[in-house]
Amino acid sequence: MPKSNLQTRDDDEQEEKAVPTNVSGQRLKSFLERIERLEEEKKALAEDIRDVYSEAKSLGFEVKIMRKIVSLRKTNVEKRREEAELLELYMSAIGMAE
Repeated sequence: MPKSNLQTRDDDEQEEKAVPTNVSGQRLKSFLERIERLEEEKKALAEDIRDVYSEAKSLGFEVKIMRKIVSLRKTNVEKRREEAELLELYMSAIGMAE
């Protein structure tokens, strides 16, 4: 007798919830150690970035503006242009036009 849709769905859900029985402890440990190393590297890089901003600030640069420029440089030219146009339109709509 063929399975109903309900039975098939139940079987699929049980398969998804099944815990793998062939978990390799060494392989898992290797993944976890790699993640931990990368997290440490990420932390060190974040500290280095903070140091660069601090150095720039000590020389009189405005860090807030620098962060904005870094963010803008990540965005493609067309997207930046579109955002600038929308910003101008919205500011004009609320009476903040220059």
